[in-house]
Amino acid sequence: MAELIVMPKLGLTMTEGTISNWRKAEGDTVTQGEILFDVETDKISNEVEAKLGGVLRKIIVAEGTVGIFQPVAVIGDANEDISALLGGGAPAVAPAPEQAGPPADGAAAVGEAAVLAAGGRIIASPYAKKTAALLSVELQQVRGSGPQGRITAGDVRKHAAEGGGGAAAKVKISPAAAKEAAALGIDTSGLHKEGRIMKEDIRSFAAASTKTTEQPAVQAAIQEVTRVPMNSMRRIIAKRMLESQAVSPAVTYNMKLDTTALGVLRQQLKDTLKVTYTDLLVSIAAKALLEFPLLNCSVEGTELVLRNYANIGVAVGLEEGLIVPVVKNAAQKGLAEISQEVKRLAAGARNNSLTSEELTGGTFTITNLGMYGMESFSPIINQPEVAILGVNAIVDTPVAVNGEIVIRPLMNLSLTADHRAVDGAVAAQFMQKIKAYAENPALLLL
Repeated sequence: MAELIVMPKLGLTMTEGTISNWRKAEGDTVTQGEILFDVETDKISNEVEAKLGGVLRKIIVAEGTVGIFQPVAVIGDANEDISALLGGGAPAVAPAPEQAGPPADGAAAVGEAAVLAAGGRIIASPYAKKTAALLSVELQQVRGSGPQGRITAGDVRKHAAEGGGGAAAKVKISPAAAKEAAALGIDTSGLHKEGRIMKEDIRSFAAASTKTTEQPAVQAAIQEVTRVPMNSMRRIIAKRMLESQAVSPAVTYNMKLDTTALGVLRQQLKDTLKVTYTDLLVSIAAKALLEFPLLNCSVEGTELVLRNYANIGVAVGLEEGLIVPVVKNAAQKGLAEISQEVKRLAAGARNNSLTSEELTGGTFTITNLGMYGMESFSPIINQPEVAILGVNAIVDTPVAVNGEIVIRPLMNLSLTADHRAVDGAVAAQFMQKIKAYAENPALLLL
């Protein structure tokens, strides 16, 4: 019996997901447990498995954002009537019109052509039209997989990869390369290569085009503007950062600390445990947060939600954007356990294997830009938290010690705090506590 496939709820806070890629096409046989499609949420990209086997009869939503539990496809038997599930009495797939005689040249292609609206207009998403223009694909030749035959960007890339279109008809290009070309605004009809054009070829071409300096003066004067759509992660980041700035009256506090003692501690532990400065600061911040609960709270209406535990988020930079896995109950964990967990979570963020549980529940965040040489910045609070600690580069700096000038490794910490919950004096005292623990790690044993 045919059933609707719906957008699953992949986390406690999830309200919608963005379908980015279908692993199966309409008409494909699906086995229970096979990956059906990929979903991007505000936290992570997930693979959605088929809950039952059968034939993928209809893809209702080919790409785009869908609310949880909303239908995205239909799976059933090959010849089963699924019109009731589609909300109408018409068959799911309209039969091809009868032809009086043998097809003329290109008639087979016309049979696969795009669905036209009542006024003769091709039904296609704006992004699909842009992708078609970049890939020199004639939309009239593309078969749409969306609702009512709507053409998606994926349909265009697939058509181009199969050698369809105008000037690009002879270009063999992989779907991933076609997608990359569309994102970078590269016309693939001018590319030539024996065999199939791959994603790496597109990137190499783009890099070479950027680096080329021996251009005629008239060409060098031409100004070009390329519009690249944000991916789902970047859209969510943009939305949340804007919301954070609107919600929190934030103030950033900077304080330098001497990392000599932390450096010595790392050297003493290196044969047993290789720890990073981030590992050490997670351990230090967790202990300090229990002493300054206002930095570890959240604001709900006119109430402050205080906690007796510290869940430290550690920001991990990815090519697509920023992701913040969380070290739960950090104050109850030793340095070795924290170090191992930070490394595991960072690896999971990079290979897209983290669960929603590992990305939620944070009460405080640490973000480290020290490896890029940054000496000061104003991190944006990760809502609904009220504070975030920015870690900067360690710089050898001349300082006065007992009347003498000596060189010491100094690190600047940048704390951004929500002034609704954290006054300046409290933020300063919290930073002093972080500094005291960092410059004398033995205090952590007390």
